[in-house]
Amino acid sequence: MIPKNLETINRSFTVQAPDFDSKSVNFTKKEYLEYTVDAAGPAGTDMVLEVAAGTCACGQAFASLVHTVVCLDATAPMLQIGKQGAQESHLDNMVFVKGFAEELPFLDNSFDIVLSRLAFHHFTDTNRVFREMVRVLKPGGKLILIDMEEAEEPLRKTEDEIETLRDLSHVKNLSREEMLKLYSDNSLVVEKSETTEMPVHLSDWLALTKTAESVRNQIIEKMENDIDGKEKTGFRPYKTENGICFNHRWILTLGKKPLS
Repeated sequence: MIPKNLETINRSFTVQAPDFDSKSVNFTKKEYLEYTVDAAGPAGTDMVLEVAAGTCACGQAFASLVHTVVCLDATAPMLQIGKQGAQESHLDNMVFVKGFAEELPFLDNSFDIVLSRLAFHHFTDTNRVFREMVRVLKPGGKLILIDMEEAEEPLRKTEDEIETLRDLSHVKNLSREEMLKLYSDNSLVVEKSETTEMPVHLSDWLALTKTAESVRNQIIEKMENDIDGKEKTGFRPYKTENGICFNHRWILTLGKKPLS
């Protein structure tokens, strides 16, 4: 199944690929990658699949600790950067696959750990993607979902509108309840669901997507109005000596597939 927004995703992430691993935007922050690996508790014999892997930073963090890591993504330039990074780090147990999360090209019960990081807000059919991840997960295996938590009502729609202004491939942030429902609907037992506040510099966030100046100005104005006590955005922005910042709330959820 080809994603409905495939063209938009490919266009957006081809632009983002060169700078996606930049430390300025925190998407590959070393401490959080270490936290993710620690939460997963991988074994040396594990087969790991990273879905919508992007530049494969998470997969690379697992690679030295497991048997094999497979990174799947729909955007070739993102995978290419991941492949280059693996080669530079001499990680020869990584496999890179161009494909769609909605129709994973793997057999049932193939992986000990299946994870997806900061991707679900780009999917038009999150239920289908999650079912596919469950399908390829071995009984007793671990499924890890990491993504941004939606703003509180009634600001959820406003937050998503601003996210989409910046990046047209954004669809919708999920709530914690919606994330947990994906697990319960697929009979996975949740063992962990934790939130981490991730500070983001507005200027770096806009620079990553090479947002057009007119759109940048719209978003900056909205953030400034929010700080000044006017219309709220859902981002809870604040000013620092380095400019406007806000905190993304990343939720890591880990569940296990029943043995039978």
